[in-house]
Amino acid sequence: RVGIAAAGSPPHHDAFRGWLAAGLAGVMQPWLERHEPLRRSLESILPGARSVVMLATHYSVGIGPSAEPLAEGHGRVARYARGDDYHDLLRKRLNTLAAWIEMQMPGARARGVVDSAPLAERDFARLAGLGWFGKNTMLIDTRAGSYFFLSGIVTDVTLPVDRPIDVDHCGTCTACLDACPTGAFPAPRVLDASKCISAITIEDHGAVPDSLRPGVGDWIFGCDICQEVCPWNRHAPGTNEPSLQPRDGQISLALAELLALDEDGFRKRFRGSPLLRAKRRGLLRSAAIALGNRPHAPSFEALVVALADSESVVRSAAAWALGRWIAADVMAAESRRSLEDRRMVEADGAVLNEIVKALDSRASS
Repeated sequence: RVGIAAAGSPPHHDAFRGWLAAGLAGVMQPWLERHEPLRRSLESILPGARSVVMLATHYSVGIGPSAEPLAEGHGRVARYARGDDYHDLLRKRLNTLAAWIEMQMPGARARGVVDSAPLAERDFARLAGLGWFGKNTMLIDTRAGSYFFLSGIVTDVTLPVDRPIDVDHCGTCTACLDACPTGAFPAPRVLDASKCISAITIEDHGAVPDSLRPGVGDWIFGCDICQEVCPWNRHAPGTNEPSLQPRDGQISLALAELLALDEDGFRKRFRGSPLLRAKRRGLLRSAAIALGNRPHAPSFEALVVALADSESVVRSAAAWALGRWIAADVMAAESRRSLEDRRMVEADGAVLNEIVKALDSRASS
């Protein structure tokens, strides 16, 4: 789908600044604050900009119910990230379209943007008629739901603009707000990224706060919960684009296999995949948390190996997970023994603290 908006200041830039001032950007706060002034004007992207061509590319494969079947010992991956990196696909398409615009209008300039410049994609997509802001902050269209990527072309050509969708089709529905297991929506259309499972599993590569770990569930990269419960996604169109199909037909990943990856193995396995963004330590940390939330006895040895990982954040997550196994009385004696062994040699204070807390899980067992 395509829509066109006039170049200008994003209508919700002041709201964006207020969101940043409230400290709701999580680990993305420094980066977004640094680039905030550039988002106010398209001149930072293309001097003399007159129009923005906004494009929506559907990405979902196998639209289904919110609770997709998940094999034991596996972790969930957001729908958009199951295939190849969408940046490569969209960048190629944008470059082709931008070149076509410049060919049709000699002397014109056009620049494609897909997460590569400070463009307020949602604001301009709304102005271009591609959707309205849902209560989960996603851009939603009555015919397309919200399973789509946004990209844009900024050009100095003056083009006829489309009409924005000014109707709030969410109505009184609060399904997305009610479904979020970590309480990431303090108010409709306000996201606290420090509590968002997608931001935690993709952007944040450090330790996950104790209070949020149970809510992360079995998500290891991204999260689709607030979209899966949205009524407008019941009949959202999917895609047959080969590069967006799940790699090896897998919609989830075996957690024990992830915990066995070293840095080289991680890069080889996920070359050309969006999952590289989580970095090895982030993905393995999330895999350990998922096993803590859904104990899987055959994956026990993988957690024990993770207790000795080179990354402290992975060791901490593995210790927490084994503590959950003790509390759930799943291989409790073996888990306790492994934690005691690790406590004897662990030098990192934060990891030691996790081990001690995990061993104290006996009290709640």
